[in-house]
Amino acid sequence: MSPIVSELTSLSLVEARDGLKKKSFSAGELATAHLTAIEKARALNAFVLETPERATEMAKASDARIAQGKAGPLEGIPLAIKDMFCTAGIRSTACSHILDNFVPTYESTVTSQLWRDGAVLLGKTNCDEFAMGSTNENSAYGPTLNALDTTRVPGGSSGGSAVAVQADLCLVSLGSDTGGSVRQPADFCGIIGLRPTYGRISRHGLLAYASSFDQIGIF
Repeated sequence: MSPIVSELTSLSLVEARDGLKKKSFSAGELATAHLTAIEKARALNAFVLETPERATEMAKASDARIAQGKAGPLEGIPLAIKDMFCTAGIRSTACSHILDNFVPTYESTVTSQLWRDGAVLLGKTNCDEFAMGSTNENSAYGPTLNALDTTRVPGGSSGGSAVAVQADLCLVSLGSDTGGSVRQPADFCGIIGLRPTYGRISRHGLLAYASSFDQIGIF
């Protein structure tokens, strides 16, 4: 991995935000560094869909807004989204062959707010099928491997989102938690996972496991 990729992918979200404000690097460079890291780490199977073209477009738009002094609170921040979230025009499968060809025509509330605030989509992450599992071995697209020890599971169901952060493939990722599916993989992967108070974050556009219990969480 090149030094510039390693340097940019090892930043915290706050460090990346501040670096973009200071123009120490561009959103385009930050996105490219993470896309390169994702490509090199495909053996982990953290992502079920990479979106390099979309990421490049979004990063270019972020750089333009930064130059104009119109940056949003997450401007240029590259992130990953669990494949349980509907993303308009981008395949959203819940890691099930049942939804192999499902391309939503609408955006989940959470992702629409992320794009509004300038975040950059790197891709959709692996999970147990319809979020039903706790090891990320039950995905239709194969298991996700724990980056610290590939003989061990990363936890689930949001294992792909956890590993994406653990392996420095993104600065932050979204998961969903019904009975521990953010908190448990965060623990297994040695990172921080937050499950906010139930109802604090809109579930609109989140493909349901058990909708009256599902809650969106952050890695």
